[in-house]
Amino acid sequence: MDDTDSLPVGNVIDLEKVRVTFGSAKNKSQVTALAETSLRITHGEFVALVGPSGCGKSTILKLVAGTLSATEGNVFVAGREVDAETARIGMAFQNPTLLPWLNIRDNIMMPLKIVPPFKKDFARKRRGEYRDRVEASLARVGLAGFGDKFPWQLSGGMQQRASLCRALIHDPTLLLLDEPFGALDQFTREELWEIMQQLWIDKRPTVLLVTHDLKEAAYLATRICVMQARPGRIVDDSVVPFARPRTIDLSFAPEFVSLTQRLRERIVAARTAEAIS
Repeated sequence: MDDTDSLPVGNVIDLEKVRVTFGSAKNKSQVTALAETSLRITHGEFVALVGPSGCGKSTILKLVAGTLSATEGNVFVAGREVDAETARIGMAFQNPTLLPWLNIRDNIMMPLKIVPPFKKDFARKRRGEYRDRVEASLARVGLAGFGDKFPWQLSGGMQQRASLCRALIHDPTLLLLDEPFGALDQFTREELWEIMQQLWIDKRPTVLLVTHDLKEAAYLATRICVMQARPGRIVDDSVVPFARPRTIDLSFAPEFVSLTQRLRERIVAARTAEAIS
């Protein structure tokens, strides 16, 4: 499968010489969280950011989400500056953040209630078209029949499946994933990798994934950016060469292991250089 077939032309994410610092240079408390960084992600790409803690992965995610402002440089999402009206964005985090007083169906439906253009029709469509949309989404991730359950009645893996449904229910142009599988056991994590891959194949959103798991990055991403800490910056940007759909068996293949080992060596080398400096 060609990851670029039938996609719009242009960048969904465009960081232009972005820099993020905290504190004050005057009293020598300034810390550089992200050194000058440029990153372009086109429609339909699935880009993973990997690297040690403190390297700026989450900083980049926050810049794109608009919850953090750059000290220098420009951040564009779908061709607009990030503080202007941007493309529809979906988000999923390590904690599913489902509202405990709402059932799973209503949790997933929440973006349809608050995100344009869906919200203007919410009252009219919530019991018909929007409900059908949610039920189809639940079936796609193996949660058919669980719409009336509450979050506390589901396992962690099931909650994370529901969280992915919520992130994608409003057909976002951009999906931001902040270690959404990090708190799960290995078997559940691998099940969700397969589900996430299929959701991406079906919907083709542009995805930016932050993860510490090199195997996860190589399984899911079309590109992997390795970051170095102190100050945070991208030191390697590689295309993942494996065709889709990918399988868990692929992760044991020599070429897959070689890729993850090269990424690991790149991170270790960057940390060694950081320690010496």
